[in-house]
Amino acid sequence: MQVFVEVADRGSLSAAATHLDMSRAMVSRYLAELEEWVGVRLLHRTTRRLSLTPAGAETLPRCRRMLDLVGDMRDAVATPEAAPKGLLRVSASLSFGSSQLVPVVADFVKRYPGTSVDLLLVDRLVNLVEERVDLAVRITNDVDPNLIARRFADCRSVVCASDAYLSERGMPARAEDLALHNCLTHSYYGRSLWRFVREGETVDVPVSGTITANEAQVLMGAALRGAGIAMLPTYLAGPEILAGRLRAILADSEPQVLGVYGVYASRRQMPLVLRTMLDFLVERLGQAPWDVPLAGRK
Repeated sequence: MQVFVEVADRGSLSAAATHLDMSRAMVSRYLAELEEWVGVRLLHRTTRRLSLTPAGAETLPRCRRMLDLVGDMRDAVATPEAAPKGLLRVSASLSFGSSQLVPVVADFVKRYPGTSVDLLLVDRLVNLVEERVDLAVRITNDVDPNLIARRFADCRSVVCASDAYLSERGMPARAEDLALHNCLTHSYYGRSLWRFVREGETVDVPVSGTITANEAQVLMGAALRGAGIAMLPTYLAGPEILAGRLRAILADSEPQVLGVYGVYASRRQMPLVLRTMLDFLVERLGQAPWDVPLAGRK
């Protein structure tokens, strides 16, 4: 049943074989045994693709439920001394991964010597199934409904610029003044519109500028060189603000708060190493520790 579910989820025998660490021939054998046991054909097989038969569509959710029961039974009888083991493949953005996730991962593998982590830091949305990612850390308010998500923390942003830029172009008095400034924008978030909350009301400001990038670290680098005004996550800009290299502006208008989520494909037979990592991330990130120094500065 596990093989059948993996084939259905991944769309091919080869992908399922890779994920399950078994040969394609063994995957075919297990499927044939399940079909013989059920008494009907579960998959249409062609040279190009696989698809569920009507019987397969009826069987798939029942297999999922039975595998969930197996996982629950294992959890119920697991010894308290059981320690997480194995490889965990984790993805995140380059800016969050390098500034916040690397220290957490380093401490995780120290605490649990039987574990290892493969970090994938990229500036795009990763397909968990196709790229065999166990856990993706995403900063968003729009979680994919097909994935399971666990919220770790809030992600706040700050509008900031260098003193050199502000001396040349002036200090914006209100959020609406940003429309008259050179704003450094993110390709995937707020490229042409920045959203704020001011006195309980939502304020949307159209923005534009000479630099757009798909990574917040690039925008911060440009802001540090006086290229314009940037809206940056506090986990990234906080140290630069504390050091005086960037100045936070528009204190009366708060940028939209996003969530830091851990997303994964299925609760079915969740490995102990994944469950432990989720708990560890809540422990380490739950209070948004990157905001503490900024809060103490106010």
